[in-house]
Amino acid sequence: MATHLSPKRVPESPSIPNRLYFKIGDVARICSVETYVLRFWESQFPQLKPNKSGTGQRLYRRRDVEIALEIKRLVYAEGYTLSGARQALGNIRRSEPQAALPLPESAPRQSRDTVAAAIGHARAELREIAGLLSTPQPHTPKRRPRISPLYATTETLFPS
Repeated sequence: MATHLSPKRVPESPSIPNRLYFKIGDVARICSVETYVLRFWESQFPQLKPNKSGTGQRLYRRRDVEIALEIKRLVYAEGYTLSGARQALGNIRRSEPQAALPLPESAPRQSRDTVAAAIGHARAELREIAGLLSTPQPHTPKRRPRISPLYATTETLFPS
């Protein structure tokens, strides 16, 4: 399969700006590939699925940019074929543990504990709500009130 490259030939991973969404041109510049290559990769790699705006423009998230960079590394630097890169990327994703987002280390310990406690409290409340929703409630059909009968009066609408 692929051989390890010497440290001189291993390209540096580019820095990804701290933004929520990236347009396809931005991702192409970050990855140093053409936009048509990214569109082709979308058809070949199920992990690479950018959102689309109302006008149909592709909006990549940071995770999508990281996946595109990993695909580029596998194909161009490691020498994988597209099917081999797809398989390797699938193996990497399955082996990664699904962990919660880490809190920044720069955050004070007290605020980290406060956030962790708030998250734990929210989880407990959600479990309680889920439990309430999962218990079957007895079904009592609602009865409509009966319409009171009209009593016949001796008066008529049209006097004779």
